[in-house]
Amino acid sequence: MKKTIIKVFLIFVTVMAVSGVFCQKIYATGIIDAVTMEEPTEEGDAASSEDEDSRNLISIGIAAGDGSDLASVLQMLLVLTILSLAPSILILLTSFTRIIIVLHFIRTAMGTQTVPPNQVLTGLALFLTFFIMMPTFTEINNVAIKPLANNEISAEEAFERGVEPLRDFMIRQTPDQDIKTFVEIAQLEDIEDYDDIPLTVIIPSFIISELRIAFTIGFLIYLPFIVIDMVVASTLMSMGMMMLAPTIISLPFKVLLFVMVDGWNLVIKNLVMTFY
Repeated sequence: MKKTIIKVFLIFVTVMAVSGVFCQKIYATGIIDAVTMEEPTEEGDAASSEDEDSRNLISIGIAAGDGSDLASVLQMLLVLTILSLAPSILILLTSFTRIIIVLHFIRTAMGTQTVPPNQVLTGLALFLTFFIMMPTFTEINNVAIKPLANNEISAEEAFERGVEPLRDFMIRQTPDQDIKTFVEIAQLEDIEDYDDIPLTVIIPSFIISELRIAFTIGFLIYLPFIVIDMVVASTLMSMGMMMLAPTIISLPFKVLLFVMVDGWNLVIKNLVMTFY
């Protein structure tokens, strides 16, 4: 467990370092003039009011390359936009979506409302995601991040190499019917194998597949708890206790059932095994 946590921390530090290298590389191609303020000249004659106002103005200049090409500035803005969207991209392109939805289904089915709290569920889903995605992250680190840090490959080649392991993971988890649906929507032709499918098709197919699988697992989790609610409600009605809410009586039985069958271990184990 300690080795796994250390590997996750090293990969996180490496990703942050590479992000800094990207920003520095893009920033070096553009020239951003510092904010300057003109100093008042020491002249014997008193300047006019217009000259004094002009000396107090702050001028800000932005130039790219030789001052005529804005490609580097736009490239820098694109990188900053990608970095700001990186958390959402990592959440949607990994196992996080399926895990967090299933965990919320468990809490809703038991009827415990805010127990466990959202912070606990999110943290558990995050560490389970690192556990599941560790082989993929390790391969990305070996084939893309390390060679880029050693200046052995370019940024474009590093991106192409780094996308391949994540692409393979999404394809393995996505049924052919979902991929076929988006291929038909995109009206793509001459698709012979998975290598010909672009990321713009694989990513939405993977997300839709994760949502369907998560809701299917959530439905199966709901079934035993619904049976407990029905038994408790029927018992209360037969006893004439219609004013008593069935959820108040069924909640302890749900928690007892979940603890007796070791529910967390059972659910997490089978949930993780769905990715293998």
